[in-house]
Amino acid sequence: MSEATRYPSGAKAQDDPPKSESPSGQAGQSRLGRSLSLSIPTRRLRNSELVLILVSGLLGGVVGFGVMLLHDFVDFLHRLAFDLGEGRYLSEGVGIAPAAMLLVPTAGGLLVGTLMFFVRRWRPGEIVDPIEANALFGGKMSLIDSFRLTVSTLISNGCGASVGMEAAYTQTGSGLSSTVGQVMRLRRGDLRILTGCGAAAAIAAAFNAPLAGAFYAFELVIGSYTLAALAPVAVAAVTATLVARMTIGVAPIFTVDATLVGVGAVDYAAFALVGFASGWLGILTMQAVTVSERLFRRMAPQIWLRPAVGGFCLGLIAMGVPQVLGSGHGALQMSLDEQLALPVLLALLSAKILASAISLGSGFRGGLFSSSLFLGSLFGGILAQVAIVLYPALSVSDTAFMLVGMGSVAAAIIGAPITMVMLVLEITADFPATLGVLTGVVISSVVVRKAFGYSFATWRFHLRGVPIRGAHDVGWIEDLTVGRLMRRDQKIVAEDMRVAALRRIYPLGSVKQVFVVDESGQYMGQVDMAAVHNPDLDERANETQVSELARNVRFFLLPRTNVRTALKHFGEAEEETLPVLDGPTSRKIVGYLTEAYALRRYNQELEKHRSDELGMKNLYGAD
Repeated sequence: MSEATRYPSGAKAQDDPPKSESPSGQAGQSRLGRSLSLSIPTRRLRNSELVLILVSGLLGGVVGFGVMLLHDFVDFLHRLAFDLGEGRYLSEGVGIAPAAMLLVPTAGGLLVGTLMFFVRRWRPGEIVDPIEANALFGGKMSLIDSFRLTVSTLISNGCGASVGMEAAYTQTGSGLSSTVGQVMRLRRGDLRILTGCGAAAAIAAAFNAPLAGAFYAFELVIGSYTLAALAPVAVAAVTATLVARMTIGVAPIFTVDATLVGVGAVDYAAFALVGFASGWLGILTMQAVTVSERLFRRMAPQIWLRPAVGGFCLGLIAMGVPQVLGSGHGALQMSLDEQLALPVLLALLSAKILASAISLGSGFRGGLFSSSLFLGSLFGGILAQVAIVLYPALSVSDTAFMLVGMGSVAAAIIGAPITMVMLVLEITADFPATLGVLTGVVISSVVVRKAFGYSFATWRFHLRGVPIRGAHDVGWIEDLTVGRLMRRDQKIVAEDMRVAALRRIYPLGSVKQVFVVDESGQYMGQVDMAAVHNPDLDERANETQVSELARNVRFFLLPRTNVRTALKHFGEAEEETLPVLDGPTSRKIVGYLTEAYALRRYNQELEKHRSDELGMKNLYGAD
């Protein structure tokens, strides 16, 4: 039998560290007193909700300012590399030389690939993003890895790759917040919330939308909405937005004239159909990235060469459709402002999906947040024109269709439906349009969940073999291992020992079971002492060996097995006690675990983590 659950990269199961012996005498007592006096204020700070809120506000301001700096630096790179005019977005595709469209993404891809080659030699592990950190590692992230991803995303977006900067924003914000929380030695639940605060601040500052930022954290990074997380996340999002507005400033990702958005009661049926179709488009886009990755692995076995090849392919597409360059901010606004013909919309949609798949599949770093909004606006415009042809009596505006398509496709890909609804509400301030977006978002989310089962982030985890479907905290189960729960006072006997001798060593009632080993010390099964003292064995007690009574040699536990898997093994073995072996091949007994104790500790941890999520010290009231 082997462990059923694999530990993710970077996580190790460790036994509880041994307690150091306190020195005797007055010196030891004085040191103990000083440590207690220092630990009491620290413990109070860790357990203070007010401190967590204040820290989240400070971090929100820092993250908001950092997002502004990154935003302006990317604009500087675009002006420098593509000779853009002041105030122009790269994805507008205006005034860009064809040679730059081809050469800059290729050169940028070569730079990204070269950095990837050398950095992987230094830090070969995968970068843990905020969702994975909160799901498996209690909110713990590496600040160095976060900056490493930010630099890669800056280069990718700066050279025109069809990716957004949102991944870098949230990685930096969450990485910084997680590092501060680890320095403060916050509890697991509070550290997860603070990591979510960093992501909320980043999205709020990037889109000038605090509600969207807060719900992004709730839906994607924290995994649930709780009262304990409400105040810190909200404070971080609002602070980041205010800092962004008061410093460099940031324009909304798009602007819409509310007078152009007319929505009637019958139009919501059309919005439901938009949501249904958008869900399938989201699945198609996510699968396109996967197919692109496989193709590039075959085309360019050298990992450092793939981004350069991808950049060259992207440049070829951009020479025909320059709006595929960059994240899509400028092209998104263009699609909303101009009445584009149906063939143009179809060409833009196809080219953008292909460009995003090539960019991510070849190794450029970035996200699909902005790109999914652009794709949704194009898809909504296409459906609006198709609807007019099929049903001329439909009075809904093209803009309303584009807003619904924008939210629905983005919700399907990103996996944050309420975030998209709030984003449209904050930018348009149009309640009827927001209800239309809500209708489409709900339908598209259901389609993706039932037909595909993943958002883009969780789909990437699935391809890497990371067994999570979201940011819900499941990592504590991996931390609660058999090695931490087992007892070490096991009773071991040799397989050739006689039953009579075993009876003399352990009289009836002294122990419940003993574990049998062979001459090399390998586990050979366990023996129930009630069977050893069975009166039917009295006549043969001096001749019968213990090995004849041994059973369940195939069932055992390993120190790194988590408690959930251990409980499954108890059920399969139909035993109340199982031995813990050092390995499946060496089979040396290092301890044992009872099912009753494992169940009790499992239930205690469930109650503790549920209490932390709800912000309650004791879920079932005071003891």
